[in-house]
Amino acid sequence: MNKATISARDLTYRYGDLTAVDHINFEVGEGEVLGFLGPNGAGKTTTVRMLTGQLRPTEGSALVLDEDISTSAKQVQQYLGVSFETTNLYEDMSAVENLELFARLFNLRNFDAMELLEKVGLSGREKERVSNYSKGMKQRLMLARALINHPRILFLDEPTDGLDPVSSQTIHAIINEASAGGTTVFLTTHDMVEADKLSHRVAFINKGQIAAMDRPAVLKQHYGKRTLKIEVQDGQGGTHTQSIPLDGSETAKQVEQVFASGSVLTAHTEEATLEDIFIQITGRGLLG
Repeated sequence: MNKATISARDLTYRYGDLTAVDHINFEVGEGEVLGFLGPNGAGKTTTVRMLTGQLRPTEGSALVLDEDISTSAKQVQQYLGVSFETTNLYEDMSAVENLELFARLFNLRNFDAMELLEKVGLSGREKERVSNYSKGMKQRLMLARALINHPRILFLDEPTDGLDPVSSQTIHAIINEASAGGTTVFLTTHDMVEADKLSHRVAFINKGQIAAMDRPAVLKQHYGKRTLKIEVQDGQGGTHTQSIPLDGSETAKQVEQVFASGSVLTAHTEEATLEDIFIQITGRGLLG
């Protein structure tokens, strides 16, 4: 892993008697995309708010860019970009006006709003009121706003939730580009497919604790079961699917028997998804 830009040590936050984040420990490297995964209420957003200096930890600490975020938030925040799931744009203003306002807050000179709007696919709509934008357009504008200051760390909270495939692909491309340029991306989501596609590593958070953390491929290898899915035609013209474990002692014999029947239509390997593994580790689904 590259030099750590985020380092959490026993990071904890309580809302009264409720422990939302419970003594979690992890590091995120420069240029790394970390998928921070779990269902609603698992502690994802609370963690982000601590890491961005919006909440002071009840216990533990977090170093962000080598500074204790709870005591040096103002120093660190100028190097952060944040986009939350809930839009908080100025809807009576245009996209250009929104970006230019935040550029002034960062004291940026010679700021080119159109360059960012083109990057997120909003050129041509830049002068419209944001209140007329679709959800996907607002999400892309929020991402553009998060990129204004060329952040060293980008925090994205459910950036594609409920978006159409085109908007999602645009945001995915921007995440990949930011990571390639050395920006750390802290991605909180309950979309395991998206996380698998984008993340260098993933952390499963469940009931405020990190249940597992590693590269997606390593988690799949450790917890998942590889299978061969074979679609077979029966004697009545119907079809059914057989699943054969690829790592079983009888795998070769079972595959040979199925193919010897001469009725195989399709065959493909299938590995466990991150959602399968999350359920296996935590005993709960992403919506439960």
